[in-house]
Amino acid sequence: MKNPPALEQLIDSLRCLPGVGPKSAQRMAYYLLQRDRKGADLLSTSLSNALQVVDHCQLCNTFSEQPVCPLCDSSNRDKNLLCVVEMPTDLLMLENTQAYTGMYFVLMGRLSPLDGIGPKEIHLNKLIKRVQDGMVEEVILATNYTVEGDATAHYISELLKARGVKTSRIARGMPMGGEIEYVDSGTLAQAMMERRSIS
Repeated sequence: MKNPPALEQLIDSLRCLPGVGPKSAQRMAYYLLQRDRKGADLLSTSLSNALQVVDHCQLCNTFSEQPVCPLCDSSNRDKNLLCVVEMPTDLLMLENTQAYTGMYFVLMGRLSPLDGIGPKEIHLNKLIKRVQDGMVEEVILATNYTVEGDATAHYISELLKARGVKTSRIARGMPMGGEIEYVDSGTLAQAMMERRSIS
């Protein structure tokens, strides 16, 4: 016996979510229809509303309901620094540290040729245009320390070097409060290589 067509369409739609396979999508659909129709209605309304009102900030490329997001519009930010991150979640994490007061650019991904993600898909033309606005003095590359993140940082640094833009990369090493005994060898090796003088 097959599911009704509308239910099959819902299951197929849920499969677009990352990490959701056929069985998980089916469980979610059944749950929403059987146990939480009110939640399903709220989900439908919220998704429809977000699709209508959320777009990308013209300056930093993060999600925003205005053409320029509140962070980019703030007069309290250092316009000379531009931090490049992969995703809006990375921006939020950096903001939570309260250690950075510059501007951002969100790539919305990272270079991954095997997945068909090239320079165009991560908005590098928009980044280059932003860097050449005459205000940016330094670009801080805060991509993840993964193969793709490293490749993305290297590619961007080469593009910016050709344009004479000062570029730096976030450090990596020991986590705050971490004990050497429990840190993986790769992180520990990197911490040793990137050590700095304290006197």
